[in-house]
Amino acid sequence: MIRTLVAGLGNMGASHALAHHAHPDSQIVGLVDRSGREVPDELAGYPRFADFDEALAATRPDLVCIATYSDSHADYAVAAMEAGAHVFVEKPLATTVADAERVAEAATRLGRKLIVGYILRHHPSWQRLITEARSLGGPFVFRLNLNQQSDGPTWETHKQLMQTTSPIVDCGVHYVDVMCQITDATPVRVHGMGLRLSDEIAPDMYNYGQFQVVFADGSVGWYEAGWGPMMSETAHFVKDIVSPNGAVSIVSLSDHDSDSVEGHTKVGSLKIHRLDGDEMIDFPSEPGHQELCDAEQAYVLRAITEDIDLTRHAQDAVQSLRICLAADESIRSGRAIDLTGATG
Repeated sequence: MIRTLVAGLGNMGASHALAHHAHPDSQIVGLVDRSGREVPDELAGYPRFADFDEALAATRPDLVCIATYSDSHADYAVAAMEAGAHVFVEKPLATTVADAERVAEAATRLGRKLIVGYILRHHPSWQRLITEARSLGGPFVFRLNLNQQSDGPTWETHKQLMQTTSPIVDCGVHYVDVMCQITDATPVRVHGMGLRLSDEIAPDMYNYGQFQVVFADGSVGWYEAGWGPMMSETAHFVKDIVSPNGAVSIVSLSDHDSDSVEGHTKVGSLKIHRLDGDEMIDFPSEPGHQELCDAEQAYVLRAITEDIDLTRHAQDAVQSLRICLAADESIRSGRAIDLTGATG
């Protein structure tokens, strides 16, 4: 039985906790939440802590599941590994490349498992999209976005996230990871642009951004993300991959709005366009958000019990974050960022 401590009980943290509650090989030994928020009935009986370090010392877990705000990810992850625990940490891994590399180094040095919350890696429809795109052969054009028209509690959450992390970093790491899995080529250069569309967010932050990334094999990618009540829901979800031999596109989604967690991962169907004709692939029974969290945490537990080598996983997490942070730097500096000599 793996003793699990869950830190952070927002949308993702609560879902991960429910996954561990239901899994026969995991025993929740504590929940960390500074806000004292209400939790689902299934989680009500577990010990609650307001302080992460206190919880770590009191529970001595085998696994720590970190779903707090991004600026605490690196410190919490390293502290957990130094206390003897394996770590699952929500994306992004950190808020700087140096901190991401520090976490990855700690996992190697201490012999701990480190899994980053790239939930699309556990989604069968997205796995199929990546397989179909790779089968076409590169170089590729990646056209990906996720704009969220958010208001009320969702806008409040977005504003809190933007105290430390921009939308193109928070969401972009998912989709840059997809680009990197498809091309498997080294990123070379990033250029970004963005705009602050609200006086309600931090003065040095922007809530709309887009960037272009060039890879060593000639592939090029575009990613766009915006948060807020002003965002359009027209073409808010574009997922399109083009190669010299055709294209793979997500052409239908669920009925969820752009600020719905379910709507971020649903595929519905893929259109495979080849030079000799088109093919539609339907996914009528896709997993929902909780089912994806269940699958992701089941993989985390299996990685521990089966001693799965996660070296490449950590490298991929650092690389996708490096690209998105370079895009953020490009937006703030107004210049393209060369990634070939980037060290942090």
